[in-house]
Amino acid sequence: MKIDYRIIGETIQRNRNKKNISQEVLSGFAGIARTHLTMIENGTKKPNLETIFKISEALNMKPSELIKEIEEAIININ
Repeated sequence: MKIDYRIIGETIQRNRNKKNISQEVLSGFAGIARTHLTMIENGTKKPNLETIFKISEALNMKPSELIKEIEEAIININ
């Protein structure tokens, strides 16, 4: 399976929007810079596992739930 970082970002953004949370608030909860989150959501920055864990926690999700959604989105595109 080829990793598409744009899909990772879109999945994070979709979950953020579902919870009606701004990038500013989510990045603050996750302990990352808002510009970093913006780049992740745009697919121009590759998030590492630690960042995925921080974002999922800030979204009140298990990391496995977020990763599963990302995986399903990648499979559906391919």
